[in-house]
Amino acid sequence: MRRILLIEDTPRVAGRITGRLRSALTEAGFDVIGESDLDVNLAERIQALQPDVVLIDTDSPGRDMMEQVVVVTRDLPRPIVLFTDDQSPATMRQAIKAGVSAYIVEGIQAQRLKPILDVAIARFESDQTLRAQLQARDQQLAERKRIELAKGMLMKMKHCDEEEAYTLMRRQAMSRQQKLIQVAEQIIAIDEMLGH
Repeated sequence: MRRILLIEDTPRVAGRITGRLRSALTEAGFDVIGESDLDVNLAERIQALQPDVVLIDTDSPGRDMMEQVVVVTRDLPRPIVLFTDDQSPATMRQAIKAGVSAYIVEGIQAQRLKPILDVAIARFESDQTLRAQLQARDQQLAERKRIELAKGMLMKMKHCDEEEAYTLMRRQAMSRQQKLIQVAEQIIAIDEMLGH
């Protein structure tokens, strides 16, 4: 059963919509583990409750809410579903950019909740996979640059060509059971220490 944190950001009707939404979520098979308004620290609330999905109900997402969504997306990533009356394409783009997985306009209908949340979760998982792949690629690129830098330093130190420098680094990595990047970092540190 998916655990939902319900955020109600419409104080003028607080309780009325949330109560209906809570009932609809429960009927759809979700467990509403907490309800809050956006006056609380959203990241702290998520840290404490560990929901599977965050569902926000707001007339129009404001700057403060968007900032909280950005922080959550960066530090405690989860699917975030936003129900709103705001049909502005600019607001929609801003919400998606902040990390909202689903931006739903036109009210909350109980029969639509499960498919909406399922799509938001699938989209979130897909985004997380892409982010992880990008991070891994960025790290590989950064490591490759460091290895190339170390290779160049080793070529100067040993007065050898690129292939010999690379072979020396590989041998060192294998004999010490280290990764090539670790050997590269050691060469860079030695070079810096010697002030070359």
